[in-house]
Amino acid sequence: MRLSRRAFLKDIGLTAAAISTLSIDGCRATAGRADKGGQKPNIIYILADDLGYGDLGCFGQKKIKTPNLDRMAAEGLRLTQHYAGSTVCAPSRCCLMTGKHTGHCTVRGNVDFLIEPDELTVAKALKQAGYSTACIGKWGIGHPTPPVGPQSPHDNGFDHFFGYLSMWHAHNYYPDFLWKDGRKVPLRNVVRHPKKHYKPGQESLVGLASEKVEYSHDLFSQAALEYIEQQDGPFFLYIPYTIPHANNEASLYNEHGMEVPDYGIYADEDWPEPEKGKAAMISRLDGDVGRILAKLKQLGIDDNTLVIFSSDNGPHKEGGISPDFFDSNGPLRGTKRALYEGGIRVPTIARWPGKVTAGGDCEHISAFWDVLPTFAELAGAPEPQGIDGISFAPALLGRPQRKHEYLYWEFHEGGSSKQAIRMGDFKAVRLAPSRPVELYNLTTDIGEDNNIAAKHPDIAAKATEIIEKSRNGADIWPLKDGTQKKPA
Repeated sequence: MRLSRRAFLKDIGLTAAAISTLSIDGCRATAGRADKGGQKPNIIYILADDLGYGDLGCFGQKKIKTPNLDRMAAEGLRLTQHYAGSTVCAPSRCCLMTGKHTGHCTVRGNVDFLIEPDELTVAKALKQAGYSTACIGKWGIGHPTPPVGPQSPHDNGFDHFFGYLSMWHAHNYYPDFLWKDGRKVPLRNVVRHPKKHYKPGQESLVGLASEKVEYSHDLFSQAALEYIEQQDGPFFLYIPYTIPHANNEASLYNEHGMEVPDYGIYADEDWPEPEKGKAAMISRLDGDVGRILAKLKQLGIDDNTLVIFSSDNGPHKEGGISPDFFDSNGPLRGTKRALYEGGIRVPTIARWPGKVTAGGDCEHISAFWDVLPTFAELAGAPEPQGIDGISFAPALLGRPQRKHEYLYWEFHEGGSSKQAIRMGDFKAVRLAPSRPVELYNLTTDIGEDNNIAAKHPDIAAKATEIIEKSRNGADIWPLKDGTQKKPA
């Protein structure tokens, strides 16, 4: 049984007065506004990796403890209808950075395509607006050629980068090196590299450590705290953590892939070892979010810092775990690699004391490609042109919010190209170009159990029309009907 919003807030100690809010386009928020006196807000965007909609206490989780993220939700907004850019990491992150959905962006799968050199990104827009910019964690948009460019974080507007460039390298939580501002930083871990690899030249990236000394997630958290301490002007800090993604190479050495230094409070639970690992990973992530929020208060910049937490797609089935064990997708259907809600609707929280109300819910329908225009608006940067995103800054600040006509996704793994749209209350999914759309009313059927396309042929036809017109790049990303090969 999932806690109601009001029951959750009371459960963690908020008073009835604190719960009281007003509704703007489904967003319960104060009428707060960004400072018009010229002070630009700091912006921190924290991205989990494969965290499901139901993996946090504030989104209904019962077994995994996430007190800091629950408190963040109580002090801010839950964005309950916010969507990832895709159902796997590389295209999802491309959408986040470029403001374009997967019908228009260049990276539409976990392959070697990269962001175009002249593409506007979140970091470029904020850098032009006078921000210091940093990416600490997993870049994972294709596989940029190290140490810098083309298409490294530095090439996309970040002054500082520390972490993994390749998403394959990011599988290993105990790597023998990481990248920092164009140079390879050796770590004390000793890594075994299997014969299995993803492509020639990548053999040294994947593996499992035989000597586990330095846990990359902990290094990222410490680097993020140090970066925040060093800033004396407006900054944008993007922290794409790897938790709770699995080390997919661990099984080659007869180990589960949920790598974590210890199981913490879950050590004595009567659970499978991989599930203990997943729970410990998420609680570790939660603790570090708490440290970041505490640092903002310590430095006196809490009230001028917007912090958003989200995930790049739905929960995975890798590393020896089952998403059903913790009900990781909550009431939603599907997991990572599906275009049903469980694969793309992600747990998202926004916190900005004095601007975003405490204990609110925002039901505005938004997605990763909205982040670029949102941050640009809050930073006073020019409105980005030629993108798919719409700023949801008004929704965050309690002002009237412009809505999307629809959201669009496409995904090319598994032998056929899947497509989906969200338009108002309705969700349409097409599992191959030759197949008819499935249609669901998410207001009455959030689990997408009842296909109502036959009952509403007019809405199904409209959805098909939108799907057909919502993409370009057919020469690079042709639609597959189960017989064509993947893009090279």
